Amino acid sequence: MSALARGHAITGSKAARDKVLRLNRLYAQTIDGQFYENNRFPAYCYDKLVCGLIDSHKYAGDPDAFAILEKTTNVAMQHLPQHAIEHGQVWRPGKDESFTWDESYTMPENLFLAYQRGAGERYRALGVQYLNDVFFDRLAAGQNDLAGRHAYSHVNSLCSAMQAYLTLGSEKHLQAAKNGFDMLAAQSFATGGWGPDEILRATGSPDVYDSLTKTHSSFETPCGAYAHFKLTRYLLRVTRDSRYGDSMERVMYNTILGVKPLEADGRAFYYSDYNFKGRKVYSSHRWPCCSGTMTQVAADYRINTYFRDGRGVYVNLYIPSTVRWMQDGAQVALTQESEYPYDSHLQFEVKASRAAEFAVNLRIPAWAVGASLSVNGKREAAEAGSFARVRRQWKTGDRIDLELPMTARLEAVDPQHPDTVALLIGPVVLFAITDTEPKVTRAQLLAAKRTGPQSWQVETVGGAMKMLPFTAIWEEQYSTYLRVT
Repeated sequence: MSALARGHAITGSKAARDKVLRLNRLYAQTIDGQFYENNRFPAYCYDKLVCGLIDSHKYAGDPDAFAILEKTTNVAMQHLPQHAIEHGQVWRPGKDESFTWDESYTMPENLFLAYQRGAGERYRALGVQYLNDVFFDRLAAGQNDLAGRHAYSHVNSLCSAMQAYLTLGSEKHLQAAKNGFDMLAAQSFATGGWGPDEILRATGSPDVYDSLTKTHSSFETPCGAYAHFKLTRYLLRVTRDSRYGDSMERVMYNTILGVKPLEADGRAFYYSDYNFKGRKVYSSHRWPCCSGTMTQVAADYRINTYFRDGRGVYVNLYIPSTVRWMQDGAQVALTQESEYPYDSHLQFEVKASRAAEFAVNLRIPAWAVGASLSVNGKREAAEAGSFARVRRQWKTGDRIDLELPMTARLEAVDPQHPDTVALLIGPVVLFAITDTEPKVTRAQLLAAKRTGPQSWQVETVGGAMKMLPFTAIWEEQYSTYLRVT
């Protein structure tokens, strides 16, 4: 429902809106306490229903959405714990272990959003009630409290911390989210993915390295990308720190954009596989949770690309597109064109109903050392790891040229295993297409030659080895990391 409503907001599709209204009214006829009583995941399901209904209200203009939400909440609250319950904690006696896997600690984000969108003071109070502050207190103090926790849901809960900051003004929750992100980044793969076997790890542990041989369930991709995009979007909005955009971009190109498509019969891509013998496969379950978040991720690409404040526009993702807005009474459009991330050159053109002064802020990735920027042929500053800010009076025909050097580099899986590396060019990880472990040196990897629009070749002791980005892999066996000699 959330994805349908967001899709309507993007396209204006009357059919999508009609479907939202029809399904909401059919759902309203089914609200019943037994649904929650018999469900292993009552809080999880309530949270998703809240999300769908508040998005139906905001993005599809469903006039009944808040009334249906109120009825949902009245029924659900009779069957939910009175506070956040962690994985593994028994709160419904007589049930088996699977009934302890619910995720009530993720609920505050959508409850706070319901309050912000006008559903009532009740939802602000419920957001506070379900904040998992034992978890957030430790993170805010700099203690890594991620290890052993369910990956997607706890990264999602960091989004609740961000909403606690935005709704309540709580600096503690902002610090918890920032620290939690840093701890997550320290245990991430080169792709930006995290949580092998859906479990977060301790910083500095060998678990991420061990997962290269012990599991094929490396990253819960659509759900993980959805949580990651939300978290980095929140942090980027609040801090304007470009590294959160870098992280979002890495997850986009190397995880979610490479999934196999959702099929009409419910087959869905679930896990990215970073094993030395990786493959892309569909989940054995039809319509798993990732089938819902995948459609939300796709709808959200547009809100991840540009950001605005009163002084101008921030370009976060480099995707051929046009953004339009009003700036001090002038109608402005900024169009970007490129073959990025497979070409280092990007071009932007301004159109304006009249000359207007504002800033264009371009994200310069941390890896783009030596980046260059010019406006109408005049060079401007472009420092890697920042937003390059160009403030001037803009008029139709003004042009920005940005060069982001696509140099090859190697990233180790962790500091303890410096010889187990992934090859990256720009923001893109290149995966070795191989059925056997190759003998290859650092120098050979760094000398990878481009052989096509999305293919590279590395000369090894045993001959040529093909390297592809995740988006170009279909049935091939691949390896994310290689051991260099």
